Amino acid sequence: MKELVLKSGKYLLIFTMLVLMNSSCDKVDSQIPDVYVNLPINLSINNELTIPGNSLYSPGVGFGGIIVYCETEGSYYAFDAACTNEINSSCKVLNEGLLGICSCCESQFILIGGYPSDGPASAPLKQYKTSLYGNILRVYN
Repeated sequence: MKELVLKSGKYLLIFTMLVLMNSSCDKVDSQIPDVYVNLPINLSINNELTIPGNSLYSPGVGFGGIIVYCETEGSYYAFDAACTNEINSSCKVLNEGLLGICSCCESQFILIGGYPSDGPASAPLKQYKTSLYGNILRVYN
């Protein structure tokens, strides 16, 4: 009986280790410094952001500014505009519709998900949460 308990304990430990290792692989920690973000955007004033495929840059928020991209009506992505390759608040990712292009290393990021598509950057842009209440889009962390 003692052997059975030891054997099952060993399997439980191995199973737990595998689960922990697998779940840690999914998370990509951003190297962009954490900065408090609470940005309300009035879509009645910034109505270009209600059109799918458009994006808006807001300077002075986050580490390098914030890029908000409208995927579909009511569905938004928000990213810090600091490049994950340069990690410097002066190297901005400039929004051009669906793409964001770093002003320093010319890495390109797809603004649906923030993943790099070209250039030396290998990590995705730092993403922020969004919520929509009526005509107010809130970007926050």
